Amino acid sequence: MELWFTEMHNEFSKFSFKVKKQLCSLKSPFQQIDVLDTYEYGKVLVIDGFLMLTEKDEFVYHEMIVHVPMAVNLNIKNVLVVGAGDGGTLRELIRYKTIENIDFVEIDERVVEVSKKYLPFVSKGFDDDRINSFFEDGVEFIKGKESVYDLIIIDSTDPIGPGEGLFTKEFYSNCYRALTDDGILVNQCESAYFEQDRREFKRAIEKLQDIYPVARVYQANIPTYPSGHWLFGFASKKYDPLRDQEAYQWKKLGLETRYYNEKVHQGAFYLPNYILEIMNKD
Repeated sequence: MELWFTEMHNEFSKFSFKVKKQLCSLKSPFQQIDVLDTYEYGKVLVIDGFLMLTEKDEFVYHEMIVHVPMAVNLNIKNVLVVGAGDGGTLRELIRYKTIENIDFVEIDERVVEVSKKYLPFVSKGFDDDRINSFFEDGVEFIKGKESVYDLIIIDSTDPIGPGEGLFTKEFYSNCYRALTDDGILVNQCESAYFEQDRREFKRAIEKLQDIYPVARVYQANIPTYPSGHWLFGFASKKYDPLRDQEAYQWKKLGLETRYYNEKVHQGAFYLPNYILEIMNKD
């Protein structure tokens, strides 16, 4: 008997792969969590039936959500990460010795426990003394904080269920207040390829544009995500991700990456017309 996993992208499209073995299946207070061992993609994390990461291509997402803002401001000291329960974003952040503190806020501690047990290639990101872990709602955590963080990374699930509150204008406004004058915010913005996904992408970017002096969109090719064309938001009080990129200084750090480099950084902000059209529609 063959075992296959299928993620539905919409009623007319789906993505499937053959599974060797189901390693974990549990229901947390917030969501269904599964880990599968697959033939093509290695170990994969699935939450509520949606693919969160695969061993084969997770490096694309985690490198792009971290190295893009870090290459714009190499003086980042204090970081807040909301979500990212698998540890991949932390894995990339702790490579920067100049970072002094990372506050990690994840609503579902079971995701971290599962990742540590079954996904060591990403969960090794938790092994650093600079990380302070808070298992609570990021929406509540950020309230009342003023000029604390140089960088906020919102590495959330889709804007449904536990992740829904991380896409609101109130949350983005609270993040603005929590950032220092040099502060940068980066968030994952889904894909806009399938028609039903475009609304959430457009709404998220419009909220950032309403609040932040600089608000841009950049992209990455992540083969196992819906359409393979994934989008991120970059928002800042003063830094422009192209004008202020410190390409030479970042390269001098000698960080080995599999996807990100200084030219990919530039190219990621040059968007295809169909994305520009979505952003410009009234």
